[in-house]
Amino acid sequence: MSTSPYETYDPYGPDASVHTAETLPYGIHEDTYRPAYEAEAYFVTEPAPPLPRQTPAPAAGVSEEAEETGGRVPRRRRTRYGDRPDSTVRRLLPQALVVAFLAGGTTAFVANDKAVELSVDGRQRSLHTFADDVSELLTEEGVRVGTHDMIAPAPGTALASGDAVAVRYGRPVRLTLDGRRREVWTTARTVEGALDELGVRAEGAYLSTSRSRPIGRAGLALDVRTERAVTVLADGRTRTVRTNAATVREAVEEAGITLRGQDTTSVPPDSFPRDGQTVTVLRVSSTREIHEEQIPFAVERTADPTVFLGTEVVARPGQPGLRRTTYHVRTVNGVRQKPRPERSEVVRAPRTQVIKVGTKPRPPSVGDADRLNWRALAACESGGRPDAVDPSGTYGGLYQFDTRTWQGLGGKGRPQDASVEEQTYRAKKLYIRRGASPWPHCGVRLRG
Repeated sequence: MSTSPYETYDPYGPDASVHTAETLPYGIHEDTYRPAYEAEAYFVTEPAPPLPRQTPAPAAGVSEEAEETGGRVPRRRRTRYGDRPDSTVRRLLPQALVVAFLAGGTTAFVANDKAVELSVDGRQRSLHTFADDVSELLTEEGVRVGTHDMIAPAPGTALASGDAVAVRYGRPVRLTLDGRRREVWTTARTVEGALDELGVRAEGAYLSTSRSRPIGRAGLALDVRTERAVTVLADGRTRTVRTNAATVREAVEEAGITLRGQDTTSVPPDSFPRDGQTVTVLRVSSTREIHEEQIPFAVERTADPTVFLGTEVVARPGQPGLRRTTYHVRTVNGVRQKPRPERSEVVRAPRTQVIKVGTKPRPPSVGDADRLNWRALAACESGGRPDAVDPSGTYGGLYQFDTRTWQGLGGKGRPQDASVEEQTYRAKKLYIRRGASPWPHCGVRLRG
């Protein structure tokens, strides 16, 4: 009978069903579950026959035994190790060694497998790993960490089954705490947690953002102003307030004090108020005052050969200038402060005084006039003062010359501005011309 190799042989004929196949009695098949060493070392099991409908059709030249059983080879019973030939023992011995090796490898495989709990930034999961320590576990799971991240237990710590590993990422916080700015790192995931971690007292404090706000990996900026006690002195009264104000000005206003006009405080109003600080309010008013002051004139001396030696004549009197200065005057809490100059201007420039200094040699004498008592005459006319001027302003000098007579005798300028020698010389010339008549009351003294 010709059969396709993909067809199966049915021992009960083409119309039979697999459900009507013969059931073998109990005990024909032995228990196949045995330990590995028993199955491999003590027994040799021949391959089991194929299941129905899986047996290839018998080919030409099959054995008589196969033909008698319909193409199936009856299952052979197992044979004890001692009943097998030596060649079979030699063939099975390497297989037994491989099985033993694989059994030991499986035991080591199971021993290296660890069940651990890994928490990364609050996200927890259970996993199995062959990592030996925490660093290998993080590398195996692709968890990157930096210098500001927290890892517990520390990297390099050996792992055992049942261990828990936690990773918390660091977050930068640009913190302004009571006016002082700095950058800190925290592993907390909320503002409230960061404040607790940084040890910032938040009761009664001002926060620039909500305490429950989450902090991302990029961080955030946080302004914190804790509650402080500030004492304010104003208008003779003392007030102490608890405040989280950002400036001294705000703290003063919270104390119920208003700054008006030029009023200020003993510390800069825009500075940050410190705990326990005392601030004094300064009531300020200001005025402007104008002061005028003279500018001294300069004196210029020039040589004059027409004036006798030792004689100085004022050719042009000097005149002082005038400067006007504006001062800013502050009054603080009723106390006048030192005036501060604001601007200055010259109202009138000074005029230089010009004096001619005589270089002409004096004559040795003036005739008989040299023997007269000129000192007595000077004492009578002017009290012996070379710069004396009468109440009317007409006469001046030792001998009370009027300006016209003085200049007629060759004098320059005014007689009271000339030296004693020149005044006496001009008086002697006048005496030679007119005698003692120019001095009607004191002329008699010349002979005394």
